[in-house]
Amino acid sequence: MKKLLAALAVTTALLAPSVAMARTVTLSGQMATYQGRAAYIAIYVTDAAGTLQSTLYVGGTNARYYRDLRTWARGVSALGRLDGITGASVGSGRTFSVSVEIADALIDAGYQIRVDSAVEHGSVFAATPAIPLATSSSGQTFTGTGYVAALTVAM
Repeated sequence: MKKLLAALAVTTALLAPSVAMARTVTLSGQMATYQGRAAYIAIYVTDAAGTLQSTLYVGGTNARYYRDLRTWARGVSALGRLDGITGASVGSGRTFSVSVEIADALIDAGYQIRVDSAVEHGSVFAATPAIPLATSSSGQTFTGTGYVAALTVAM
């Protein structure tokens, strides 16, 4: 019995940390200067093929406008669930910051962080910026071509 308990303890010690390991990732964004209402944004993780794996953050309080974030919305529909943090939409020239936990298994494994942005009666921008979910991305600022002008990743 003692040998069984010892083996179980060792096995649990080896497996449990790898299952629960996650890293806090802070995403800090700068919105472009534009005319119009505050932008809705979706920040999400995709695999190498662009398939949505998880939502990290959605900015915008009226869910009926989420469909304007088309690439992200299609991924959510395919997944059948919406996970992530939600917050207010972000206006022209403003900044935002969100901290999330991302499983270590996703980092340096070919995944990306992508951002979709849209403004009511305005344009829709998908996957800009698209950032490798890699330790080498930490501390770098990535430029977007949509309403999110820049996004910095800190791990």
